Amino acid sequence: MNTIVDRIEKFNAPLIPDMVQLKYKAMAESPFRFFRGTCHLFYEDLVKAKGFPTSPLVWICGDLHLENFGSFKGNNRQVYFDLNDFDESMLSPLNWELARVLTSIYVAFDTLKLKKTLADEMVSAFLTKYAETLKTGKAYYIDPRTADGTVKSFLNGIELRKEKELISKITGGVKKLDIKIDNLTHFKIDKKLKGELIVHITDWLEKTPAWPNNYKVKDAAFRVAGTGSIGLKRYMFLLQGTKKKDKFLLVELKQGTTSSLAPYNKVPQPKWTSDAERMITTKYRMQNVSPALLSTTNFKDNTYVLQEMQPSADKINFESLAGNVKDLKCVLMDMAILTAAAQLRSSGIQGSAINDELTAFAHQDKWHKPLIAYATNYAEQVKKDYKEYMNWRLGE
Repeated sequence: MNTIVDRIEKFNAPLIPDMVQLKYKAMAESPFRFFRGTCHLFYEDLVKAKGFPTSPLVWICGDLHLENFGSFKGNNRQVYFDLNDFDESMLSPLNWELARVLTSIYVAFDTLKLKKTLADEMVSAFLTKYAETLKTGKAYYIDPRTADGTVKSFLNGIELRKEKELISKITGGVKKLDIKIDNLTHFKIDKKLKGELIVHITDWLEKTPAWPNNYKVKDAAFRVAGTGSIGLKRYMFLLQGTKKKDKFLLVELKQGTTSSLAPYNKVPQPKWTSDAERMITTKYRMQNVSPALLSTTNFKDNTYVLQEMQPSADKINFESLAGNVKDLKCVLMDMAILTAAAQLRSSGIQGSAINDELTAFAHQDKWHKPLIAYATNYAEQVKKDYKEYMNWRLGE
């Protein structure tokens, strides 16, 4: 039988070797970070589970955990809070999505040194709010006008943040229009490749009829963000307005990749032209409003997702909420609503259950206990796997 390390190394073998080492380092940070970086282990184990509750087919993001909810600017330039990572997205059983997000609550709470009884309470509350939302058959959304509590403060803060503040953070100052290379999140690109990338984006801008064609590429860098996607080809670009020099834009190219669910998901899928197309189509279906410039593009035999860049800082800081149960619960309830809303919004499309089927499922509750039991047990498995992983890391 393959060890945890064998399984991890096999999965990450096709990725950029130097970046994989960064991924392995990030995964060593905590059991929760390890969980985020090993989505493939989760589904490899899930399909072997006995007595796992059946559920309707829906579109899922596939890697739903507490860090994969965040803010972004939509095409309408408004700020939204929603599910925001669709690399693993597929048509799958509804309970697969729930099992991952519920497990993430247990693992995250343990990492934050919060009591297991509190995690039990929050998981139960999440599932109850999710089912209540699904019963309504209505796909809600969250923006600064509809948000409450912590998420409202979070979104209002982002709206008030000036564009120059973000650019200054990326460059070290708005007068210095070069991306700051810190070898943590921003890395230098080979000169030849950088030139080719800038030409590619420049050509894309010239052919785009929308507002971005009023911008010019000023710089590019390799970008590292998240955990699971570290090791993929990912580039960020700093753009400056051609007429209004004080206007800036950040866009990114992220390599399309096969979903880590694919080897274990036996549900027939649409015939996509590329994984990048799968990723943006599911994103478009599940989000209320998608990020600006969302599209695909081909570069050097790879297909990429292109979109306005979503800064990694625009996520809820759970460490700061750890001591405030009321605020913590408020955030989790919003996430439960958004999970149900994404499934309702994408219902009845290419094999996903229709709205009526989802609301009928929500009126049942026999699947709640086995689902929670699975999440509880798998959170313990994550801790064991993490310990084995760390023994390997320390023994290298």
